[in-house]
Amino acid sequence: MTSDPADLTAADHLDAAREMAAANRPLLAHLLAEEAARRTPDPATAASIRVAFPDPALTRKETD
Repeated sequence: MTSDPADLTAADHLDAAREMAAANRPLLAHLLAEEAARRTPDPATAASIRVAFPDPALTRKETD
C-alpha cells in the first residue's frame, strides 16, 4: 500500500469497498466503489461496480 492517496488504484478502492461492505459500512463501501468506478477506464466495468455497491440512501427501507 502507498502513503499517497493519489497513488491508489481502482483495485485498491474496490478492495476497500469490499472490506467496508463486509464490515456493514454501506455508505463507505458505496463511496469507495464510486471512486473505483471513476478510475476505471471501461464504462461497462465501471457500471458493474456501481451496481454492486448501490447508494444506501436510495435503497434504505423505512421501518417503524
